[in-house]
Amino acid sequence: MNNRRWFHPNITGREAEHLLLTKGVDGSFLCRPSESIAGDFSLSVRRGDKVTHIKIHNSGECYDLYGGEKFASLTELIQHYLEKSETLREKTGEIIELKSPLHCIDPTTERWFHESLTGKDAESLLLEKNASVGSFLVRESQTSGDFVLSVRVEDREKEAKFDIGGGEMFNSLCELVEYYRLSPMVETGGKVIFLKTPYNTTRISRSLLSERIKELNQAGNQEDKNGKKGFLEEFEQLGQQEFKEISREDGKKSCNKSKNRYKNILPYNRTSVILTDGTGEDGDDYINANYIRASACLATAGDIWLPNDSSNDPDRLSTTYAEEEPAYIATQGCLTNTITDFWRMVWNENSRVIIMTTKDSERGKKKCAIYWPKNVNEKMEREAKSGNIIIELIQVEENDFYITRLMRITKCGFTEARFIHQFQFKAWPDHGTPQDPGRVLDLLTKVDEAKARYPRTGPIIVHCSAGIGRTGTFIAIHILIKQIEDGAEAIDIQKTILALRAQRSGMVQTEAQYKFVYKALEHHIDVISVKDQAHKAAKEAGREYHNVQYKANEAGLSRLDDRRFKSTLTPPPSVPRRIPPIPPQTVD
Repeated sequence: MNNRRWFHPNITGREAEHLLLTKGVDGSFLCRPSESIAGDFSLSVRRGDKVTHIKIHNSGECYDLYGGEKFASLTELIQHYLEKSETLREKTGEIIELKSPLHCIDPTTERWFHESLTGKDAESLLLEKNASVGSFLVRESQTSGDFVLSVRVEDREKEAKFDIGGGEMFNSLCELVEYYRLSPMVETGGKVIFLKTPYNTTRISRSLLSERIKELNQAGNQEDKNGKKGFLEEFEQLGQQEFKEISREDGKKSCNKSKNRYKNILPYNRTSVILTDGTGEDGDDYINANYIRASACLATAGDIWLPNDSSNDPDRLSTTYAEEEPAYIATQGCLTNTITDFWRMVWNENSRVIIMTTKDSERGKKKCAIYWPKNVNEKMEREAKSGNIIIELIQVEENDFYITRLMRITKCGFTEARFIHQFQFKAWPDHGTPQDPGRVLDLLTKVDEAKARYPRTGPIIVHCSAGIGRTGTFIAIHILIKQIEDGAEAIDIQKTILALRAQRSGMVQTEAQYKFVYKALEHHIDVISVKDQAHKAAKEAGREYHNVQYKANEAGLSRLDDRRFKSTLTPPPSVPRRIPPIPPQTVD
């Protein structure tokens, strides 16, 4: 099942029942947004002359049927229960069988329609000897959920394009598009061409980000004349571009199954972290973690390696990507039996900063095993065949939003000691996202300060529970902030998250998390604007600009800390550092 046409974004439960009973057969199914819980979904299945509705829970970390197996994406959940129908049962034990999806858009039954065909395969078919000039076919788009008309022209195949020439004159593109939305074009052969659904760009100038957010909010409340449906439409487009073809076989091996927190949330083989100090025994080099390279997320990068590239090899890595040092490692929360592997990874990768985006337990459920000593000056020793690792907790600082822990680790057989900074964000609510993005941005500023102490060291390790929802959200925000700080005039949030999903499945799990990325970047840009204004005012006043922190006033807008200036004549009182300076370490 290579598409999501089983997903019906705009129907109610009663409408689903009507569709299934009038157009479906026994075992037909569709998926739709939940009417009662925002962000959740419902799976509607026809069983004889009745329809059963099954709730699909989206926790922000993974998808499940309010219990049972967990999945990184909605597509993977549907695919699983379609292939293993005996696992979907009533409380009585009766099987609920998924047989065939009821498509949201019913394609034609004409033989020239090729449902699951790539662009490369279409070219091969049309260039065969038995195909002549003018041969054509229609196939599903591999990216947008639309359709593509492919035509053989002379000795090569082309995608059909249309030119509007010799017609009305317009003062702007907007006027032209709106005119032809109302007045369809007609080919010279007499065929009528309709403009129905625009394929909207997601790349946006940083100066227009606030306007884009307003447009998406308004469109989400009421569909506008251009067919925009706000954040939900952008987020759902990500689901149309799943990377199911990428191998995750290593995580499925029997020797590795117990190391996965969730059975179906597994690392891609091609970007997986390999524990290089392994003994050679089966599974000794495995951890549920993926490298994340930031360059793949650049809005201007046209060479993002995706499964449908020219090599037709879903496990292919571009040379540029493979040579780049990873900026992050995205991983799951530790299990009690993977704590040693986690610290092996920290040591092997020479990582110095860890971001933990969850509490160890939430709503009575264990999200992550405590993998650090609980008390200051306490030590924890983890036995490893390559050499025991000793972790010592040096210092703990806590505020209302996050905890900062400073640890020192050593490994048997090595003379050096390394300092590790762990930042645990504890203000993420059980449902939804934080109200104030400034808190997340403040934590990321502290992360940058800690990372800067250790140049030429390893990637930042980020984890939540499954290592995809909050983890993906934090990484996306951090990458996009870096793009802005590096001078990017335009960013593409959707493309960035798509690139993250090509490196680890399911990154950024909910529409709310997707929207939060927008809000965090808007907040960051607001702070930069205020900072620039303050810097200019300070220079005019003959004062030296000091420091800016992320804060929010009662209206939720960014503002400067009240102590943002210092006089060149009167130094400010010294403020003790939360974590004392660490003596320079040998770069290893």
